[in-house]
Amino acid sequence: MNINKLYVAVGLVVALSFFLGQVAFADEADQATIVRFSEPIQIPGKVLPAGTYIFSLLDDSADPHMVQVFNADRTVLYATLQGIPTDRRSPTDHTVIALAEPGAGQPDVLLKWFYPGRESGEECIYPKQEEKELAQDKHRTIVVHEPMPSDSDAMGAGN
Repeated sequence: MNINKLYVAVGLVVALSFFLGQVAFADEADQATIVRFSEPIQIPGKVLPAGTYIFSLLDDSADPHMVQVFNADRTVLYATLQGIPTDRRSPTDHTVIALAEPGAGQPDVLLKWFYPGRESGEECIYPKQEEKELAQDKHRTIVVHEPMPSDSDAMGAGN
């Protein structure tokens, strides 16, 4: 009888540890990232005012490159964007954002987003003419130091 209880206890511990392991990586699955912009930022189709946003991948196995942009507490969806995969030489421990600086009076333009620890990321798709113009603009890369997405006090990189 004691042996059966031991098997049940060990089975419950194994099942619980497997479940907790899945929950711990829930944010990594959608690559949720908090970013704070101190100035407006352009994404495909719109300009976001200065503020804190969550970038995450849509949970869609048919198209793993759909990026969603939410407000800081995920109550407002600002955009769902089609991304294309892009690579970088080496991953960092932080989120990396690539921006184009189109010039005076225009907001910086989001080009790429890389989740911490990943060599691949998402590149934004813009109309062909706009892509040509963005290619000629000055580019810069920002390393974002943000808390976990569940933290309401977001920190990040600004412009």
